[in-house]
Amino acid sequence: MTAIDRRAFLTTTAAAALSGPALAQASGEDQKLRVLLDAIYEENLAASPEAVTRLGLDKGARAAAKSKLDGSSAADIAEDRARNAAQLKRLEAIDGAKLSPRSRSDWETVLFTARTNAEGTRFGYGDAFGQEPYVVSQLNGAYRDKPDFLGTQHTIETRADADAYLSRLEAYAQVMDQETERARADAGRGVVPPDFIIAKALTQMRALKVDPATSPLVRSVADRAKEKGLAGEWEARAAGIYSGKVVPALDRQIALFEGLQPKATHEAGCWRLPEGEAFYRHALKNMTTTTLSADEVHQLGLETAKSLSARADTILKAQGYSKGTVGERIAALFKEPKYLYPNTDEAKERLIADLNKYVDAIRPRLPEAFGQLPKAPVEIRRVPKFIEAGAPGGYYNRPALDGSRPGIYWINLRDSAENPTWTLKTLTYHESIPGHHLQRTLQQEGDAPMLRRTAGFPAFAEGWALYSEQLALEMGMYEGDPLGELGMLQAALFRAARLVVDTGLHAKRWSREKAIETMVAIDGSPVSSATTEIERYCVRPAQACSYMVGKLTWLRLREKAKAALGPRFDLRKFHDAVLLGGAMPLTVLEGVVDRHIAASKA
Repeated sequence: MTAIDRRAFLTTTAAAALSGPALAQASGEDQKLRVLLDAIYEENLAASPEAVTRLGLDKGARAAAKSKLDGSSAADIAEDRARNAAQLKRLEAIDGAKLSPRSRSDWETVLFTARTNAEGTRFGYGDAFGQEPYVVSQLNGAYRDKPDFLGTQHTIETRADADAYLSRLEAYAQVMDQETERARADAGRGVVPPDFIIAKALTQMRALKVDPATSPLVRSVADRAKEKGLAGEWEARAAGIYSGKVVPALDRQIALFEGLQPKATHEAGCWRLPEGEAFYRHALKNMTTTTLSADEVHQLGLETAKSLSARADTILKAQGYSKGTVGERIAALFKEPKYLYPNTDEAKERLIADLNKYVDAIRPRLPEAFGQLPKAPVEIRRVPKFIEAGAPGGYYNRPALDGSRPGIYWINLRDSAENPTWTLKTLTYHESIPGHHLQRTLQQEGDAPMLRRTAGFPAFAEGWALYSEQLALEMGMYEGDPLGELGMLQAALFRAARLVVDTGLHAKRWSREKAIETMVAIDGSPVSSATTEIERYCVRPAQACSYMVGKLTWLRLREKAKAALGPRFDLRKFHDAVLLGGAMPLTVLEGVVDRHIAASKA
């Protein structure tokens, strides 16, 4: 489960539903588990005001959360760990043998998270549970994510909402100072990001320091309050907090990183950190939810890349591209002007309009593969300019539980050369439908306990999104579009390359440069894009491995069901069976598929 997913929590309406007929008809141990899961969710909700906002619950009895941010002090980390330990003890008291099949899946899923969390506390640096080694980097830290959170998640409809924004703006400065102190303490243990990570983080930190009148942090509340006709000195008050508190806190963080820069090494992998090899083994287990070793993952990447390259070679030759390796030919295709949008804001708006056309084209085809479809809509938006330098090429935010905010597919348009036309169908299917939006929204709109409806596991969710790219091919969405299919293959090669370079960085002690060179050679990524990706893997070990490990598991389990059921196999029923129960470790998913097979035979 990712750090963000661990901040997703229970609604009071779901808690009230516990007294309904479904719970009354459940077995004693099922009832005990359901009450426990909802209690855990409530405990986590109380600890994360940001999760309350992300779920659209920061109103009514929970309105006070809208004025707060999640704490990030050493004491907050200790509380997170203590809460997890207490929850693990209660989960282990459940008798799994007495649970119904559905409840057992829920129990095994939550137990996996609590246990891996507990295992991750041994390292004592980075985040609370040994998922990410650095408190602050080009991707981690309040300086990086809170402006986006305040601008896209914190709604402003009333004066109280605007006041709450200002309170959060003050808290933003405090959280940055908390993270600065934790980063300083970690540095004392030898946990310092590589020099190139520090350099990029400093570039982004310094970019936040602008005139208050143009700061996104100030403009966000000032412009939105004006749009809503909310009387008040919102711009002046926000500018005062920004200049008097946020900038000084940012300066203190910049000063720390400037002081660390001369001491930083160029070594990229986490192997060099305290218990670094154990840290990576834990990260692989946590992110892939398997027992695969680094060597096994590395070899899987090489073998998968070889198979995908053979198909890509066939398409490239048919299109007249026959000289050079597959990676070299794809790299050349990335540079062909006829496949590039101009690097202007106007052209980028046209690009987003084209992405919407891809969504509109596949939407009516979904009933061919799914029995149940999501109700919440999905919107496509550009990654905010002030974070695009270090942000991934595309990502997704789930919709609010109350329907106040749609699912959002964010695309990074920092450089149009990274998004040639032949790559965009695949990215869109991955991030929207039938990828992330369909999977996460179906999960959220289901009838599972809320702890399960909003939790996430990278290997399940990212594996599904990558599987969805191939599913779109099987549904005929690339028919007559061989370069579009090549885009799908390039994306898959990209994920296969991730298995190779992530394990290369953290287990085989590769340099940043060797990892970049290897990724470009395998999938033809532009060097700028490959560089951003490799630097991401340096600060989020093993997360990139979850995609292809997950996809290959989804494909294997589908084939397992097909072989077992023969003519009784129904793709729509298969997808509903594996999606509606919520995200889970891949080992637990195997059991769900086995039960689906047994039920379909009955």
